[in-house]
Amino acid sequence: MMIYISCAKTMTAQSKVKIPLATKPVFDDEASANVIGLSQLSSDQIGKLLKINTKLAAENHFRYHNFFSEDNKGLSAILSYTGMVFKRISPKDFSEEDFKYAQKHLLITSFLYGLLRPLDIIKNYRLEGNVRLPERDNKTMFEYWKPILTDFFISEIKKQGGILINLASDEMKELFDWKRVCSEVRVIYPDFKVYKDGKLSTVVIYAKMCRGEMTRFIIKNRIDTPEQLKTFEWEGFCYNEAESTEDNLVFTLG
Repeated sequence: MMIYISCAKTMTAQSKVKIPLATKPVFDDEASANVIGLSQLSSDQIGKLLKINTKLAAENHFRYHNFFSEDNKGLSAILSYTGMVFKRISPKDFSEEDFKYAQKHLLITSFLYGLLRPLDIIKNYRLEGNVRLPERDNKTMFEYWKPILTDFFISEIKKQGGILINLASDEMKELFDWKRVCSEVRVIYPDFKVYKDGKLSTVVIYAKMCRGEMTRFIIKNRIDTPEQLKTFEWEGFCYNEAESTEDNLVFTLG
């Protein structure tokens, strides 16, 4: 099975966690070209492009200008992102075997790098899918990446048995020709829901935490079939057979 998750907006450049090997992103050349374009923008232009405040604009202006500096060594993707999903994956106690398993079975979406493996070394950045770069014929990052990533994505899933566990946010589908993905591999959609006033609803923070916990569960336990996913439990969330279908596995709380 292959798992894929979304990148996070928040990042760090430091970690005490040791990794067994460091790899180069598959689409590193494309990412570098994206950075060259972004590094030519002023802080105000970056702020408007990314729709962020002055402080964040200045921070990311510095990131892009410092991107190729020798002092900017980078960090593995699984340690770089600090959003809730990655906090719950919590790789600080991963064994060498855990990291190597994750490297083969986990892909992380990135608007700058396209797709990343956990041990790919990356540098801090911020970018959104709807951003249009003049150097990319004014295409959105979704439009730019779709023809580049689709074949690679499908090929990687097939290498791991042809089953994809979709733990990414819905918007990430736009990075691929999703109809092709679904026609060539089996996609499993885990959902995490909470009962409110007698009805099931999605609470974003819980959904993110559960996506991270399920990713960790798969990696630590070497889960290799959708059936085994049904044994996942965390903080009261457990498999709800009545609400599930063959490819949509629903886990409920309450």
